[in-house]
Amino acid sequence: MRGKSKQFEQIEQVEMRGNVMLVRMLRRTAGRLRSAADAGMTTAEYAVGTLAACGFAAVLYNVVTSGAVKSALSGLIERALNVSF
Repeated sequence: MRGKSKQFEQIEQVEMRGNVMLVRMLRRTAGRLRSAADAGMTTAEYAVGTLAACGFAAVLYNVVTSGAVKSALSGLIERALNVSF
């Protein structure tokens, strides 16, 4: 057997370039898929954060509208308005 022909070497070079391009394309696609999965997790985290904020707002509203807090705030406002300058 003699050495590889020039044509065969050219075909091998084209195949290697094609493989390199394929590997690059697969890496880009994998990166996009990973970032898409992260985006979904971020959306879920925002949803949980929003629910927690709504729950905290409901508790805070109940505390502020309770009788004890209402009377304390009313007393504080009356004293502030009755201060003489």
